[in-house]
Parts: sequence; structure tokens; C-alpha cells
Amino acid sequence: MEKIRVVIADDHKIIRVGLNAILQLENDIDVIAEAENGTDVIALMKTHVVDVILMDIDMGVPSGIETTHTIKSDFPDIKVLALTQHEERDYILKMLEAGANGYLLKNCGRDELRAAIHAVVNGDSYFSNSVSATLLKAITELKGNLKPAAKSNSDLTQREKEVLQLIAQEYSNAEIAEKLFISVRTVDTHRRNLLDKLQAKNTAGLVKYAIEKGLV
Repeated sequence: MEKIRVVIADDHKIIRVGLNAILQLENDIDVIAEAENGTDVIALMKTHVVDVILMDIDMGVPSGIETTHTIKSDFPDIKVLALTQHEERDYILKMLEAGANGYLLKNCGRDELRAAIHAVVNGDSYFSNSVSATLLKAITELKGNLKPAAKSNSDLTQREKEVLQLIAQEYSNAEIAEKLFISVRTVDTHRRNLLDKLQAKNTAGLVKYAIEKGLV
């Protein structure tokens, strides 16, 4: 089994060293490089094969948000997992809009860090509990401010609608597969098709669409 190739991006050396030490304890994760700013991160993507970037937000110019946007535009298969001290709504939403696959706070433990890395590699999203609560509040407010939308989703198949509804309810790929009696690979295919059809950057975009169309 190939190891998950991780890049640590943070402007504080002590954070990079600490994360590296923690991840070296994992048999299936390999820290292949470190970067202290967004420019270095982008340069690394051109010379290394990377699965996941642990992305800090405060890294000067370009910021982690700007760097994530560039990475997801130029290297869409690379997963970006925000790892930051910021749990404010604006930071979370901007990072997700940039294309981040997950959002983790720096007060997390080793087990949660490992789980988050595996989740995004498997095509799922991962959010710390407090981040999930902030997102839920934002979605609830958005839903309350929306006018009833016509439930016209003719471009989506019935199965795609079912998958979309479960994604919006925060089910993982594995849980969706079990609920719909299909394989995880099939769920991943439906998820990718939904992203393509709806021109969404990430799960946050799919959830927003589901709410606007009255699917949840």
C-alpha cells in the first residue's frame, strides 16, 4: 500500500517540526516536504507528487487562502486540508470557497489529524466539531434568507439527487454507500459527476446548491 504523501505548509518552524514528528509515527503517511510560505508551496507542487497539503492560513503573501485557490486551480487532484488557529466564520467560508477539502484547528490531537488526512484522501470532507457547528449555523442562516426555490434539477439523475441529499447531510462516502447499497467507488463517481455538472469547487458548493434547490 502506497503511503499518503503530505506537505506541511506553515510559516512557523516549530509547528512544521512538531507536525512532522507526529506524522512520522504513522506507518501510512509520509511527509515529503515542508514550506514556510505560499510561494514555496506552489513551487513544490511542480517538483513533487503530493496527495495532501496541510495548509496554514497566515503565511504572509500569498496567504493560505490565495495559495489554496491557486493549488486547486492548477492541481485539482491535490487535497488541501486547512490547519489553522482561526475558527471564525469568514476564514472558514473563504477557505472552502478557495477549494479546501477540509478545515482543522491546531488544537486537534493526533487521532483527529490522522482521521482528517485519510478522509480527504478518500474523497470526503473533514471539519473539526466547532467548524462544523459554525458551518451549520451559516447554512441555516442562508436557508432562512432564501426564497423557496423551484425544485427543478432535470440535469441530475435520481441517484445523483439522493447522493447529493446525503452529502448535504454530512454523510461520508462510506456511509452513503451503505445507505444506498452501492460501492464507495460508485459514490465517489457520483460525487465527481455532481461537482462537474454543478460546476462546484468542493462539498461546500454542493451543499449550497442542495439548499438553494430545496433538496434538504
